Formats: sequence, structure tokens, C-alpha cells
Amino acid sequence: MVAESEDFEGESLSIDCPVLVTERLVLRPPHADDAAELAVLADNRRIAEMLGRMPHPYGEAEARAFIARSAEKQAAGAVYAVTLADSGAFIGCAGLNSTERGLELGYWIGEPYWKRGYATEAAHALVDLAFRATAINVLHVSCRVINPASRRVIHKCGFQYSGQGMLNSIVAGQVPVERYRLDRKTWVSLRTWGR
Repeated sequence: MVAESEDFEGESLSIDCPVLVTERLVLRPPHADDAAELAVLADNRRIAEMLGRMPHPYGEAEARAFIARSAEKQAAGAVYAVTLADSGAFIGCAGLNSTERGLELGYWIGEPYWKRGYATEAAHALVDLAFRATAINVLHVSCRVINPASRRVIHKCGFQYSGQGMLNSIVAGQVPVERYRLDRKTWVSLRTWGR
């Protein structure tokens, strides 16, 4: 895990994409074998409308293109397939992306796996990675104002509300979002995540 600069404000960050293991999940780089499961789960308008870059409909061609892009050496962040530790089943994606505000957390979980705490578990792992692998002082996240499930994940990770903005969603167009931030000092005080 390396960062490209010692002064991280406004700089893009490069994170080696280590496999992350939590109590119930394994977060690993996406690979070609994920394409079929990815296409089935991502081909859901309810998910695509909450995200900026996910098209709908979403088929195997889009899944293969996403996997190929995630395999390329990225200048910033990390992309993960979220899988179940016990079965290896692909259940969604999560990552850390460089934005104009800085490093930003993103995630989605397939609808058959909703309401089980998987998004929170994956988000905790990525928040820890962001602060351990880089010297950033602030991590950002945002959600659609109509997405209370994502807002709950954000709050459980200790993020604090920082304002509103607009997101250009491929599927939904210009939509309002709530923005949140988590600073390093707060993360240090919360990093046991109540385990």
C-alpha cells in the first residue's frame, strides 16, 4: 500500500489492493469469474439509480468491461468484489475512489443480500484501509437523499454530515446527494467498530 505524495490534500492516492477479510466477508479484486454474478446483481434499476456510474440495463458485456477497468493499474483508490467468506458468492462491489474532494468511499450490495449488514461490514473494512494505507486526513462519502439504507451505513461508520450537492447519475440524471466526511482523529477513536 503506497501513496504517491506526502502531502495528500488534492493529491491522487494509489492503494495496493490487498485482500480484506472480515467476520463474514472477503473483499478482493474483481476477476473474470465474477462477470456472470456481477451482471445478474447489477442489472437492477433500484441499485443503478443510487449510483453515479452504473448503467442500466447491465449485462455481461458491462460486467466484463468493469472487471477489465478494475484490473488496470489505477492512479488512485482501490476496487473490490464483495464476497461471502463461507461460500465465496459474489454479493456486490465496494471501493475507494479519488474525487475532486479527495478519497471517497463507495459501495453497493445486490438486492438479495440487503438488510444483513454486509454494506456496513464492507464499509468498515474500507474505511480502515483508507486510513491505514494512506496519510489522508479526511475520507468522504455521499448518498442519494432518498437512500436511507446507505445513510445508516454512513452513520454506523462514524461519518459526519458536511453538506449537500448534486450527482450526475447515468440512470437518474442530476440528483441531490448528502455529503459526509470522516476525519482521521474520529476514525482513531472509533476504529474498534464495537466488535
